Amino acid sequence: MLLPAVRLVWLSQVPYAELLALQQRWLRRLQAEPGPEAGALLLCEPAGPVYTTGLRGGLTSEETARLRALGAEVRPLGRGGLATFHGPGQLLCHPVLDLRPLGLRLRTHVAALEACAVRLCELQGLPGARARPPPYTGVWLGERKICAIGVRCGRHVTSHGLALNCSTNLTWFEHIVPCGLVGTGVTSLSEELQRHVTVDEVIPRFLEAFKETYKCTLTSEDSPS
Repeated sequence: MLLPAVRLVWLSQVPYAELLALQQRWLRRLQAEPGPEAGALLLCEPAGPVYTTGLRGGLTSEETARLRALGAEVRPLGRGGLATFHGPGQLLCHPVLDLRPLGLRLRTHVAALEACAVRLCELQGLPGARARPPPYTGVWLGERKICAIGVRCGRHVTSHGLALNCSTNLTWFEHIVPCGLVGTGVTSLSEELQRHVTVDEVIPRFLEAFKETYKCTLTSEDSPS
């Protein structure tokens, strides 16, 4: 059986706005006319600190001003979830996918993203990673979240996705209540493995997990059009 094809677009380290702009172009493309591919897997490492909020908000105007004073961007987004942080040392994965050729619904897409992150942690030597039910959506090591997930879906096409901490400066999370979950912590691959783990190091294993979980092939391109 021929597996659905997904375009792989690796942006390297770029401003968060560049990822959002490319996501919007792919959304328009897929919603206007489905093509031979099921969509695109957009990957990057954020070049600077950014706080984002979801459809349920998560930050007051005073908190927003305080975060901007720290030198971070603050962006409201149309994804699920509350406030979180993105920055250098973090793998951002935004699958812009038509779920129909992949045989998925929104709920199973979220579960698949969680499964990818769990599998990546296992391949990195962390077998204790687990997904948890809402409101704890994401991937956890004990009471510490290593991967946040927030998605949007319209007309069967998904956007946004996951953020996995590789060597992220975790002190940025201290300025918010991540995902609105009081009493929980955050962690990273570097923190758990006690060595520096780069985004570049985990990309091959993440792609392996993505292909296994989504039962698709990945095709590369030279430019992120």
